[in-house]
Amino acid sequence: MTTTPILEATGIVKQYGKFMALGGVDLRVMPGTIHSVIGPNGAGKTTLFHMLTGTKEVSGGRIVFDGKDVTAEADYQRVQRGIARSFQVTSLFPSLAVRENLRLAALGTSPRKAMNGWRLPAGELACGEIVDQVLERLELMRVADSAAGVLSHGQQRRLEVGMALAARPRAIFLDEPTSGMGVDDLGAMKRLIRGLAQDHTVVLIEHNMDIVMDISDTVTVMQQGKVLMEGPPAIVRGDPRVRAAYLGNMITGGKG
Repeated sequence: MTTTPILEATGIVKQYGKFMALGGVDLRVMPGTIHSVIGPNGAGKTTLFHMLTGTKEVSGGRIVFDGKDVTAEADYQRVQRGIARSFQVTSLFPSLAVRENLRLAALGTSPRKAMNGWRLPAGELACGEIVDQVLERLELMRVADSAAGVLSHGQQRRLEVGMALAARPRAIFLDEPTSGMGVDDLGAMKRLIRGLAQDHTVVLIEHNMDIVMDISDTVTVMQQGKVLMEGPPAIVRGDPRVRAAYLGNMITGGKG
């Protein structure tokens, strides 16, 4: 097993005026793993995702992906390098069919092809093989021709993960993929995320501690824009600083 991280962030700082959202975060993500980032609201998790995926610029620090310094690269450039992301708020094309959402996502690494409205989506523009593969993985084949806007919330969340997957990335960043889901949808999402690690590296922000502790290889705990600790789920679960600072009895299965 390789000891070289696919993603290494060093001393990441993000400042908004006088407010320090990230105060020097280090993160090493190993290939083929599920690496979860947890912490309370305001800990800086989503801000860190913005930095890593290029949706916002860092104030300081360095980001290396697959051996390349991507610190100054924009989000679309990082997509072309193999980074894909889903967001907290579902971002789909609601009037388009599920299949068409995935087709456009599959063409996302080649924007000129995706925006080619003069040709019918046939041949290479149809992306039929990759779309069918993703539909099977999402357990959404039966609604492939339905408009994305009529899907249940849980199905829409899975579709958004699928849109990241359709871009054939090396690393997938998922920002609270189970947000707003009912109990019935959690199992399908959990299976989907766990299965992604067979072919991809997964970096996950998630509040559902049962899922985090069950599927993660490594857990990074953030507090006030910094890393509090990092380690395997069993170590994080038992750390008194984590229990006191964030999770209380929630991480042990209690309520609260």
